[in-house]
Amino acid sequence: MTRKHLGIAVAAFAAVGFAAYAVWRLRDSGFSWTEFAASFYHVDWSWLALAFSLVMATYVGRALRWEIMLRPLRKDASLWRLFTATAIGFTAVVLFGRAGEPVRPYLIAKKEGVSFSSQIAAWIVERILDLLMVLLIFGVALTQVSHSAIRPGPRTSVVLQVGGYTAGLTGAISLAILIGLRQFRSSVHQRLIRALSFLPERIVAKIQTILVSFEEGMQSTRGGWTTFLLVAYTVIEWLVIAAAYYCFFRAFPATAMLRLTDVVIVLGFVAFGSALQIPGVGGGMQIATVLVLTEFFSLGLSTASGIALILWIISFVTIVPIGLALAFHEGIKWRSLRHLEQS
Repeated sequence: MTRKHLGIAVAAFAAVGFAAYAVWRLRDSGFSWTEFAASFYHVDWSWLALAFSLVMATYVGRALRWEIMLRPLRKDASLWRLFTATAIGFTAVVLFGRAGEPVRPYLIAKKEGVSFSSQIAAWIVERILDLLMVLLIFGVALTQVSHSAIRPGPRTSVVLQVGGYTAGLTGAISLAILIGLRQFRSSVHQRLIRALSFLPERIVAKIQTILVSFEEGMQSTRGGWTTFLLVAYTVIEWLVIAAAYYCFFRAFPATAMLRLTDVVIVLGFVAFGSALQIPGVGGGMQIATVLVLTEFFSLGLSTASGIALILWIISFVTIVPIGLALAFHEGIKWRSLRHLEQS
């Protein structure tokens, strides 16, 4: 058995074991499949359609933000090509998990004729900006708990306090990294090259090429106006995401009573949970949604699970048919993308 086949077998065995454990736990947790199915009934399709439209708008927003990061390298970057790469890239994340993240910068680099390393740098900038916004939303959510419908008990209060400190620490680290990357210049990578001079010359030359490309990708954070645009687009992006969540929860009778403050609280926790993405099935997002809806808003486990599933489908899975169609139109082979994620 090859190493690849062994990995597939281990993953399949783990998935079967997890599924069996989940079924066993659900049997003893009072989970009702009838209530789960009932969460799909009486949905207000107009609110759900509006939520879907806003989610699709966020993908366009991500393409617009990436176009700003590309300006120092490619002033005539095509928004359509960027959207295509974005749709295919997020499809890869849904299908392959977080290992599919390099697909988007790879496709953008290939389509726009720039180095892959420069687009990895742009991807890092995007991740940091999004993380800072998530931390901001999470911090706001924690401060608004007392003004919401939540009545936290002692255990929940401890969790919220720990979460607040963790968010603050992570935010400070992320901001420090962003400032450090903003100051990343030729003098820095020259010091790195001198420090690595003990390595073979061929390896040092390859590292130097990567560092030069990385420095090119960081140029978008050095101009004051460009940095302002990146921050502004990030804020707008997350305002649209918050609006999509508000419309989504308005679509279900069980959550229609949630106020905007409550929705921001859910978004803050769910955004954290989204960091864990199991290939093909999501994972962290659904768990975070279920926990918040059951523990904070007293929804039943079955109803919360149904709403969490639909939220994951609206937020992530709906881009998959578009991404697959665009990949087919572009003649992209998914096998080659799998090789990319494993490289």
